[in-house]
Amino acid sequence: MQIPDEVKFGADGLIPAVIQDSHDGQVLMVGFMNRDALEKTLAEGKVCFWSRSRQKFWLKGESSGNFLLVKEVLVNCYVDSLLIKAEPVGPTCHNGYQSCYYRKIEEDGSLKIIAPQLFNPKDVYGK
Repeated sequence: MQIPDEVKFGADGLIPAVIQDSHDGQVLMVGFMNRDALEKTLAEGKVCFWSRSRQKFWLKGESSGNFLLVKEVLVNCYVDSLLIKAEPVGPTCHNGYQSCYYRKIEEDGSLKIIAPQLFNPKDVYGK
């Protein structure tokens, strides 16, 4: 599968990608892709990103084994962001939660954890 010419990468060469569980619609995470990461995602069927903090390519799940298997790739009306429907193989969040969106903002401005932690990151990443 090739990247359509209409896809617009930002001035930094990146495009945001929202990752959604293909089974239940839960938003799992948001990441950024450069052209190479999107090409690899489309070719191999596993979600790949460009890490802005580490300035390098990364395959989601390369350390944890919790890959995201691509089911469908959609683009928004401006063709400048992606929605990737994927089947998660294990929890998506590096903090051990199914989704990176496991906290909500309370009235007092505090953050409340609203989901169970499924693994201890120290056990998976050794940190």
